[in-house]
Amino acid sequence: MLAELAIGLLLAGSAGERTVPCAEVIQTVAFPYVGSARYPSQLVLDTVSAPGKHLSQSSETGSPPWKWFSKWGMVVRGGAGPPVVVTVPRTWRARVAIVWGNGANRVFHTLRFPRCGDDEGRGNAYAGGFFLRKASGCVPLRFTIGTRTTLVWFGIVRRCPRR
Repeated sequence: MLAELAIGLLLAGSAGERTVPCAEVIQTVAFPYVGSARYPSQLVLDTVSAPGKHLSQSSETGSPPWKWFSKWGMVVRGGAGPPVVVTVPRTWRARVAIVWGNGANRVFHTLRFPRCGDDEGRGNAYAGGFFLRKASGCVPLRFTIGTRTTLVWFGIVRRCPRR
């Protein structure tokens, strides 16, 4: 999979925006999804089970400029409601890009997730993660749902200082 992704990254150019279709859900799970002791999730705005605060690994892609990838799933609550928008802040876009869902082997700075399904007690899981230019980092993502927004920091390989 990383080899296919690396080829796509070479062809992809700069990161962009994408709406992730419901067809790219890989699994439905009870919500909120808490993960496991080794791979915990964190609840964001009562609607997203995002990767935990510390992500312990990244892997070389072999494809500049996004030489490193940290694979972590994300779960979005089902039921009615506004879409979830996940954005790499503008000042970080040269250092980090994201992908969840299939992504057509491209990287993005903004992903929109429609609320799939009609059961708020179930969540929709997406494969994906973070692309970095360096093997580790402390990187932010902005989560927006309707008028609510929050900035969440993720320590990839290294831990982030308290904020």
